Amino acid sequence: MEAEFERAEQARTKGNEGQARVCARRAAGIAIRDYLTRHGTHIPSTSAYDLLNLLKEDSLLPPDLRLIADHLTVRVTEEFKLPVEADLIAEARLLCKWLLNK
Repeated sequence: MEAEFERAEQARTKGNEGQARVCARRAAGIAIRDYLTRHGTHIPSTSAYDLLNLLKEDSLLPPDLRLIADHLTVRVTEEFKLPVEADLIAEARLLCKWLLNK
């Protein structure tokens, strides 16, 4: 997970926000798999995107973290920009921290 966050920061430094987004999403996917495994939930997919969509349905997830999961799954515009103002790396870190502590 930390390696993905490091890759995300490196990509952002190089101006590749798309790759940073992918790495942040993968880091979140790692934390989600760990969270689901610890809670005895069958992991239906290895895709971080699919796991984020599944997590959005978790009633134990606080609303602010549900919004973060939503940000991590939102589609970019035709100009490859996010349609929301969000720092996906920072948001993914918050989500991962919560998941790893539950």
